[in-house]
Amino acid sequence: MLYVVWIDSWQMQCCGDPFQVGDRIAWTLSDQPDRDWLGAVVGDDVAGRVTHAEEHHGGLPDDLPATTGRVLAITSVSCQYAPDPQRGDARTLFPVPGSGRLLKVQKATGWEPDSPDHQFNGYLVELRVGEQES
Repeated sequence: MLYVVWIDSWQMQCCGDPFQVGDRIAWTLSDQPDRDWLGAVVGDDVAGRVTHAEEHHGGLPDDLPATTGRVLAITSVSCQYAPDPQRGDARTLFPVPGSGRLLKVQKATGWEPDSPDHQFNGYLVELRVGEQES
């Protein structure tokens, strides 16, 4: 079975373990990724393919077993941020719709370079889970 997993940059930076294409991993996954936020960053088509979100900072049952699988592909995600006049305070920044950049990478460390106009947000990871994982 193929999962598409969202991993927040801050989760990796805090206490995530680097991984690369081909690695076998074990992650705690939520089957309720924030598709609204992802849609604002990468568009609804890409966000609609995301099946899970990696989580190791709470919010899930303590006895939830880890999901194991093989990493097939990693895509780093970045976007632009700007104030949204509809939402009030000009000091609060929101993802600029349609500004998401997707870049295939071989390894995820949690630290991808920002550009002057795009900020790194996280990774989309294609993960093979189950009998066909090898």
